[in-house]
Amino acid sequence: MDPMAMLALATAVFLATHYVSSTPLRSGLVALLGENAYLGLYTLVSLATLAWMIWAYVKAPYERLWVGDEFKVWAVVLMPVSLVLIACGALIRNPSAVRQERAVRYMDEPLGILRVTRHPILWGIALWAAVHVISRGDTASLIFFGGFLLLAVSGTVLQDRRKDRTIGVDWKRFAVTTSNFPFAAIMQGRNQFRFDEIGWGKVIAGLALYFVLAFLHPYLFGARPY
Repeated sequence: MDPMAMLALATAVFLATHYVSSTPLRSGLVALLGENAYLGLYTLVSLATLAWMIWAYVKAPYERLWVGDEFKVWAVVLMPVSLVLIACGALIRNPSAVRQERAVRYMDEPLGILRVTRHPILWGIALWAAVHVISRGDTASLIFFGGFLLLAVSGTVLQDRRKDRTIGVDWKRFAVTTSNFPFAAIMQGRNQFRFDEIGWGKVIAGLALYFVLAFLHPYLFGARPY
């Protein structure tokens, strides 16, 4: 198979396996396998398809679409924001996350990064993917990173729908004071920004991750980040 077609197929399969959780097929698999077994199988399949996708990306030829070097400055500006979002999202209990639905029952109001967006990790991934699509500027990167961008952005909507369906009233109470798109609830007056709730610790963790990845980028991925 043509390497570019292989990458497109791997990306399509990777996306399809992740969309299962937002279809009726998920409930059928959970009923058949049990919640833990389903999550274990889902994780294994996700890792396998991700590995296939990475392998196909490495094998794909470089076909330039635009001069991405002109946009690499955006990586310096936006990648720290991306990793701070991911760090802040990973270090807080979030009803939007997998198997954290109960958190909404004990949450009087959204705190920290959840005031900014109820999907900080997914928006961090979306920003990471968008930066790489723009700065790389080739067909393989458009397919590879574009797949992550599509999954992250659509995932915010699909997760909202599933949580609304499975949690109900508690989720609606949480959703009305938060927003999917970053800062939307704050700009609409439904919430307010509170940096003290986020704290410097999470921000520094994200920035530290950025500097580590920027330093290791040439060794891990064979390309300078800027």
